[in-house]
Amino acid sequence: MVEGWRNGFREATNSKPLFVTIYATVIIGVLVSSFYVFSAVYSPTNGSTSWLSSPPLSTAGRIHKLPQDNATSQSLPVALPPPAPEEEAQGKSSLGKIWVSPPKDKKMPPLEAFKLTKELFGERVKDNVIIVTFGNYAFMDFILTWVKHLTDLDLSNILVGAMDTKLLEALYWKGVPVFDMGSHMSTVDVGWGSPTFHKMGREKVILIDSVLPFGYELLMCDTDMVWLKNPLPYLARYPDADVLTSSDQVVPTVVDDSLDIWQQVSGAYNIGIFHWRPTESAKKLAKEWKDILIADDKVWDQNGFNEIVRRQLGPSVDGDSGLFYAYDGNLKVGILPASIFCSGHTYFVQAMYQQLRLEPYALHTTFQYAGTEGKRHRLREGMVFFDPPEYYDAPGGFVSFKPSIPKSMLLDGNHTIESHFTLVNHQMKQIRSALAIASLLNRTLVMPPIWCRLDRLWFGHPGTLEGSMTRQPFICPLDHVFEVNIMLKEMPEEEFGPGIGIREYSFLDNPSLPKQVKESWLDVQLCQEGKEGCVASNITSSSGVLKYPKRSNEDTFKAIFSSFNDVKVIKFSSIEDAFTGFSDKGREERFRRRVKRYVGIWCCEENKTPGHIYYDMYWDEKPGWKPVPPQTPEEDHPPL
Repeated sequence: MVEGWRNGFREATNSKPLFVTIYATVIIGVLVSSFYVFSAVYSPTNGSTSWLSSPPLSTAGRIHKLPQDNATSQSLPVALPPPAPEEEAQGKSSLGKIWVSPPKDKKMPPLEAFKLTKELFGERVKDNVIIVTFGNYAFMDFILTWVKHLTDLDLSNILVGAMDTKLLEALYWKGVPVFDMGSHMSTVDVGWGSPTFHKMGREKVILIDSVLPFGYELLMCDTDMVWLKNPLPYLARYPDADVLTSSDQVVPTVVDDSLDIWQQVSGAYNIGIFHWRPTESAKKLAKEWKDILIADDKVWDQNGFNEIVRRQLGPSVDGDSGLFYAYDGNLKVGILPASIFCSGHTYFVQAMYQQLRLEPYALHTTFQYAGTEGKRHRLREGMVFFDPPEYYDAPGGFVSFKPSIPKSMLLDGNHTIESHFTLVNHQMKQIRSALAIASLLNRTLVMPPIWCRLDRLWFGHPGTLEGSMTRQPFICPLDHVFEVNIMLKEMPEEEFGPGIGIREYSFLDNPSLPKQVKESWLDVQLCQEGKEGCVASNITSSSGVLKYPKRSNEDTFKAIFSSFNDVKVIKFSSIEDAFTGFSDKGREERFRRRVKRYVGIWCCEENKTPGHIYYDMYWDEKPGWKPVPPQTPEEDHPPL
């Protein structure tokens, strides 16, 4: 670009004076604009946040609602706001602009028109690169989130592979570029590790093998990841690479944005984010990978990829790029740095990008423990998931509270299994009270951030992964302690009582929160009954605060807070000792039956089989309760 300015100015100086004036004016304008951008970026208001707070999210303040389509007859799980601006994400030919849906009176083209062809891909390619994901209808909201992040980054060279006709039709009417993968799969969530899940993996490999002969570079992505920064300039820094892949590496090998040092990467190469160039070596790899998976349906696609790529590792291609030879000795591979092409661990647990003062490109929801619901909740915690407007304005409103944690419990002493459970149990008891109050008031509970002293994994470890950048204590994702998938699951009301809606801890800070919610708050301050001004009343102070007696019963809660049914958010300054329990013993029992299922396990103590320890929602009712693994097979079950 600099060379272009230099040549342009040279031509102008050889021309008439008028052009010199024009060029000078333009250059001065650029310099002035740069000054203002520099001032904004380095403003004193952008101070760093203390490590003892939730890690700053790189996307905070950039959340936008999805564009609204024109096809009102299509009922879909994600609602979309007004069409994107004229310059946003334009496509070519019949595929049209992204987020601009076809006219209502237009008939959908036949399925044949969406067939995977070089011509169809060519309509979307830009600079010879195409960005692709695929899935079935169960992942519709993930796919729309994936697309929206890319279009917000002004990227339009994208395509989505539809594994069922329902998704294909839905995306077409949303104005999202889509092609038919011919899979005819189920439209429901197939579950990680299931035979259908493995079939989806094979479809990915078949897709890569089919697209590479088109001659286009392919950035292949899973639907459970989002782009936070345009990756194409980064990938272009390594033009000699045949394959650039992400990994499950959790220990940093570099502290800048260069490729991870391949000799130090012990984690698996993760095929949720990887970039292929249409070289002969890459085509050969894709074909052999496909043949291996088709020949043996028990081989997991990622394991198959790792097995053949690692058949030969090294030497380095050169001394500087970070690329290395692999597979057959000719394939040139690079490993994307885990600090900025983030896994669920390096982003949510370690916040590695923040500690290294780097800007993340991508976030992949690996290293989590609650299935698809857990992945969705993680993205919501990070404020990078796009939900419909009604998600932010639930019927009945919301209730939240400020957790109370003694400093000694959080910071003092060693980080042990005992100190971890002491900390988590203290918070769990408060959450239990908050869930009861939310159920009683028929409101949705905004979960608090949960502090942990120890990491959670699938195997025994000393508390954190050796060599990782995990800070202790840290705000752990909800799925480290709670079974998010169970919390969001519908249960029979006659057995488990009414459902209790939840929201992520960052919910009230989300820029998508509508004005009518932001401006409708009631602050509740618990007080000791008998002290001056502490009476059960619906009268607030001049500053809008409601003083409310501790240890109130169900009838008092209902009587007082029914006066505030029109208030969107009720926020308690503390929840400790707020509620004595349900007066209806049947409802109390159903509530207990429900929330007992909400908590999960911590995993795992070293050199123990089994090494996991069950969290217990009612630990405080069991004298002498201790955090120990099950001692016999008969004890290996959730608490009763």
